[in-house]
Amino acid sequence: MKIITVLVCAALLACSASPPSTTPSRTAGASSAAPGAIARVYFWRAKPGKLAEYNRYVRDIAAPIDEEARRRGAFISVTTYVARDTTLPWTHMRVFVLRDSAQLAGLSAALATAGAAMEPDSVKRRQQSEYSATLRDAVSNGVMDILR
Repeated sequence: MKIITVLVCAALLACSASPPSTTPSRTAGASSAAPGAIARVYFWRAKPGKLAEYNRYVRDIAAPIDEEARRRGAFISVTTYVARDTTLPWTHMRVFVLRDSAQLAGLSAALATAGAAMEPDSVKRRQQSEYSATLRDAVSNGVMDILR
């Protein structure tokens, strides 16, 4: 039941994270037709004592990679939410708003390409990945339609 509550909250937050639509209202079934139709949501839990350090990692390492991927057309926007409620199973929720299923299908590859563009040295990229694993654990992720 708790995971359902978390997913419902994530869906609501994903809708609020997207820019206001200038397109006419549509049903959920037409999710791939308009800008900002899909959200890929990742839930992470900072390891004990690592919340501030993980916040810095997201801000200083992940966000520039995300911005490069966004600039290249990988997604519309990304917003990171940090939970105030310590009883939730996650501390960070990252919501990527996507135009359509094509952007969704290419998101992981686009982020990897942007990461390589930002840090061409594969050894340093591997070290960044290993470092991030010391800061957080994956909780879950999902794809949601944005209801307009």
